[in-house]
Amino acid sequence: MTAPIRSLVLAVLALWIAVLAPVPVHAIQPDELLKDPALEARARALSRDLRCLVCQSQSIDDSDAELARDLRLLVRDRLTKGDSDAQVIDFVAARYGEYVLLRPRFALHNAPLWITPIVVLIAGGAAMALALRRRRTAAGVAGQPLSAEEERRLAEVIGPEP
Repeated sequence: MTAPIRSLVLAVLALWIAVLAPVPVHAIQPDELLKDPALEARARALSRDLRCLVCQSQSIDDSDAELARDLRLLVRDRLTKGDSDAQVIDFVAARYGEYVLLRPRFALHNAPLWITPIVVLIAGGAAMALALRRRRTAAGVAGQPLSAEEERRLAEVIGPEP
């Protein structure tokens, strides 16, 4: 391989890696970080479980939206006031609704969301089992020879052979 082709291939490969393998970047600003590393680790863990209400598909840990920043600051504020992780999550969910939770809780009002996939899987499995059973039954009937009465009726329907 000649030098210009080799350098072109390396440039294309480098560009491909740069585009397809991005490094995860978090939106946390330096002024948001807590001085206590243990509290900061808890805040980051909680931020990964809370949805950005602007982006909707990102956690507040990953979002650059202003509301996500406000929520990150709120989480850190609640932690510095001594709230437990559960208390922080409950506070944010009470204020913004359960939609803010990336992993919704199992409760009576959202039970259909959790139970429906299980019911669909069971119904699909039952339908497949029924279809296989019918197929086996039909295959068993198809492999049996015709009775004399069935052959006579078939001959009547088809008519005389040419």
